[in-house]
Amino acid sequence: MALALFGTTVITGQSALAAPETDIEDQTVITTADTEWKFLDDGSDPAAGLSSLNAWTENDFDDSTWKNAKGSFGAKNGSLGAVGPYTPKTLLNHYLPEQGKTTVPTYFFRTSFDLEAGQADQYVELSGEATYDDALVIWVNGTKVAGFLDDRLTGENNQEYAGSSNGDPVTSTFRIPADVLVDGENTVAVSLHQDREVSSDIYLDFPELSLHTTEHHEPPSRVILTPTETPETSQYVSWLGGIANEETGVVEIRETAGTEVRSIDARFVDRVNNNPLPHFSAELTGLTPATSYTYRVGNAGSYSPWYTFKTADPNAKNFQYIYFGDAQIGLDTTWPKVVKQAMAAAPNIVGSVHAGDLINTGSNETEWTNWFKGMKDSGATTNVMAAPGNHEYSGDNKLLAWKANFEYPGNNPSVETAGELAKLTVGDTPQAIQYRALFEHWTEFAKETVYFTDYQGVRFITINATRSTGFLVPDNLPACEGSDCPAGNVSSLWVQFQAAWLDHILEDSDSKWNVVTFHQPVYSASAGRNEPVLREHWVPVFQKHNIDLVQMGHDHVYARGYHNSNTTEHEGVTDGPVYVVSNSGAKHYDLAPAADNVWTQNDATQVLRGRGFTTYQIIDVTEDALTYKSYVAEKTSTSTTDLAVGDLWDEFTVTKDEAGTKWVTEAGVKAPEEAEPALAVDVNTSVRCLAGKATLTVAATNGEAGPISLKIVSDFGTKQFNKVNSGKKGTAAFSTRQAELAEGTISVEASDGTTSSTQKVDFAATGC
Repeated sequence: MALALFGTTVITGQSALAAPETDIEDQTVITTADTEWKFLDDGSDPAAGLSSLNAWTENDFDDSTWKNAKGSFGAKNGSLGAVGPYTPKTLLNHYLPEQGKTTVPTYFFRTSFDLEAGQADQYVELSGEATYDDALVIWVNGTKVAGFLDDRLTGENNQEYAGSSNGDPVTSTFRIPADVLVDGENTVAVSLHQDREVSSDIYLDFPELSLHTTEHHEPPSRVILTPTETPETSQYVSWLGGIANEETGVVEIRETAGTEVRSIDARFVDRVNNNPLPHFSAELTGLTPATSYTYRVGNAGSYSPWYTFKTADPNAKNFQYIYFGDAQIGLDTTWPKVVKQAMAAAPNIVGSVHAGDLINTGSNETEWTNWFKGMKDSGATTNVMAAPGNHEYSGDNKLLAWKANFEYPGNNPSVETAGELAKLTVGDTPQAIQYRALFEHWTEFAKETVYFTDYQGVRFITINATRSTGFLVPDNLPACEGSDCPAGNVSSLWVQFQAAWLDHILEDSDSKWNVVTFHQPVYSASAGRNEPVLREHWVPVFQKHNIDLVQMGHDHVYARGYHNSNTTEHEGVTDGPVYVVSNSGAKHYDLAPAADNVWTQNDATQVLRGRGFTTYQIIDVTEDALTYKSYVAEKTSTSTTDLAVGDLWDEFTVTKDEAGTKWVTEAGVKAPEEAEPALAVDVNTSVRCLAGKATLTVAATNGEAGPISLKIVSDFGTKQFNKVNSGKKGTAAFSTRQAELAEGTISVEASDGTTSSTQKVDFAATGC
């Protein structure tokens, strides 16, 4: 017998179908217009005094005292009113009796339908759809068949809050085997849950429950390409199968110019989100670089269309990719339009990067289906490099849907890449044991959420900015007591764990260009948001390695700028990382004040900012330049730009020569001419303590063939050397008159009479 998992209940599926004794047809047994529900909305427990907590879901339960009405059901601040885009027809009691504005945690609904003798065995499966706010559990004849956002429920009592504050109601669909049906009366029971005591609304609509005589077979869907570590010779492809009980899959592939078809077995991954359809993934290996391939995916003879992709060309330097911000809201309206415009503007891209919040609720299969529909052609023919956002965790705290939908390289952080943090795991103390358990858990969990791939001279890096103890703390974490135990600091440690890995892979990067994508911005742009932990640990790594693009989302506005240490003497020119926040969906927030925001408060400058419109970004890569262009894809009435849809909104260019000299120039600004070679001067700094005060010593050695002049400049004084012969040095000792010397910078100016150069050298903090 095949087993299918729905929520937390295992239901035995039918493995074979006997011919029906009489011809029956599919039928719909629940609709919004026709179905009358019994419901309980007074905050009481319907199973109080009964032997089973779920007794209220069973056929013989007495609901004669309950209210009855047709849907939809809901309330907005205690009255009938719009709940997002929906207006309920039947008012639910919003608040607990005599408890002011404390909301009812759980509402209970029951309805039934009848089947004639012998009919139950002739149905193969049930399908349904429900729209709800905030969480929902469905039973048929006393058996739980589906749960949505119900992971907070403990099962200790019937009145419990659940859900994750998603805002507007969400719609979910489900399919279940028909084994739960019986001849005669069949009872459908639903519990609807508020997410918190002060929620402003509640909503339920159950528009359809249908019975089917044949198993529903769809062709494979959600076909998507994701990169391996070696995109020249291999390729990942993942998809959602169309046959519920099938766990074998195959990829058929051939060179586009050839005729020989090769079959590659796929790996069954999982079934998630109450969807009985299986996910598959395959790694296509042994491919030839710079070659076009045609492929299709299939399960048990049911195949997708044929698609074509091209492997990376190690000798090519020119290509394009697209950068999308949050899709999240408007997945069936805004999102497909944005992708269509982007693909029309850049039809020859090698792939796209996505800065998280692809969907609004990780456990909502309808949203995932709509996201993949928007990416249908692009995702099946070019590589998708996505970062998870906080909404991917909504209703799916272990990211099961993410890991079922996407396959990414396993080059994620581990203890081996943790740098100094790895020392914390050494030993048998409770602290070391707990550090080890956390780092081992994160090594496993980071897979497919933190990764990199090198593609034609660009290292595409993805990191995971979401921090929640729900997934960061493993089950059965070893005990540890005291303030030095890591369990109390997992949010910051998770960020540091990735920072060490990021530093490691940037030190080893052979790619000329390095770009990083993640969700929550290090420099927040919308009002009321701030990510100091990310900024503390990640910005120093970005700045140290002068990463080229930092691509972020989350804020539902647009902002682009730089760290102030990267200003230059040239107007419209900087020389460091570019930080970008973008939005590719229909959700829009307000900007923080221009004169006082996270950027201005943290030594950073916004070059351009805007709200109330949606964008996509096209990045042109050449051997010596990255050209970034952002386009307006959709506007709202609150848009801060007068540009039309399709217009160019933002543009800049990053240039880098073979020596590594880098400039970031605004549109229309020419990169500065290459500077004269710097004079060879070796500079060393040291600090020592004399009489309890710090003395800073600077030694500058002439590496030129002839004499030069030197000028050593510090905050504590200046020393001039008019003639320093080759191989000789000028040494200056500056009394700081400080017992605690903070880290700082000195400069050394050198001249040989025709050429002048200046170099800046840091010195470390010292306490005396």
